[in-house]
Amino acid sequence: MTKSELIESLAKRQSQLAYKDVELAVKTILEHMANALSNGERIEIRGFGSFSLHYRPPRVGRNPKSGDPVSLPAKYVPHFKPGKQLRDRIDQTKDIPINQDPEDYKPL
Repeated sequence: MTKSELIESLAKRQSQLAYKDVELAVKTILEHMANALSNGERIEIRGFGSFSLHYRPPRVGRNPKSGDPVSLPAKYVPHFKPGKQLRDRIDQTKDIPINQDPEDYKPL
C-alpha cells in the first residue's frame, strides 16, 4: 500500500471528511514521525509497533561492478519492531499468499 492508496482508503472509510483533510492528516503524521526519528527519538504506537534507530558501524563494502573495496561510513537506519497485536493478526493470515494477484493464485 502506498501513501496515496492509504489516503484514498481512509477518505472512503471516513466519508464525512474531505479528501484534502485526510491527505493533510496522513502527511502531517508521517512528517512528525520522520522528524522524531531524525531527532533520535523512539516512536511507540501501542498494539502496532515501535520505530527506532539502529546504528550501523563503518565497514568495507565492494563495488559490485569492479569488485574494488569501498569504505562505507557509519550510519543510523530506521528500524520497525511490530507489536504483539500486529504480530498475532499477521500470524492469522499466514495461509494468504503475499503480493499475488488472486486470479494467479492456484492452491496446490
